[in-house]
Amino acid sequence: MVGTAIWLTGLPSSGKTTTAIALTAALKERGIRVECLDGDELRREVGQELGFGKEDRLETIRRAVYISKLLNRNGVTTIISMIAPYMEMRNYARAELESYVEVYLHCPLAECERRDVKGLYAKARKGEIAGFTGVSDVYEPPVNPEITIHTLTNSVESNVRQILDFLVNDLDKKTEP
Repeated sequence: MVGTAIWLTGLPSSGKTTTAIALTAALKERGIRVECLDGDELRREVGQELGFGKEDRLETIRRAVYISKLLNRNGVTTIISMIAPYMEMRNYARAELESYVEVYLHCPLAECERRDVKGLYAKARKGEIAGFTGVSDVYEPPVNPEITIHTLTNSVESNVRQILDFLVNDLDKKTEP
């Protein structure tokens, strides 16, 4: 059985990593083989030479998709926690990954800035970080994600439950005669 790729996308500090960690734990509790592919970790481990220009971001996405594809075809579900700010990047992932679920973490920019423990938004606003998603670079929200969760108003537990409910219903649809 092919594993599912669950792509969490949203602005920086929208809750992608927090949601990914909680979802990973919930799936493991259910006996599902799962790996979390976090954008920051992937950049550190397999993309240190890449910057944040559009082409380098696309290369980062290509690498994440490749790793996910390897894991998925061996029955491992992957949770990819990456901004993927351009629609074309997420469309590429959708086309390449056999079982793809896009989860949009909707969170207002002001709240993302308030949550930013690394101070990246403040640096971007001062011009210290060029091409920062949501400030000096675009974020194209998904048009038709499978799931939209609202991280401002809903708890992490509620959001994970929403994703799990979708996955169960989606699996039921795929196994119906």
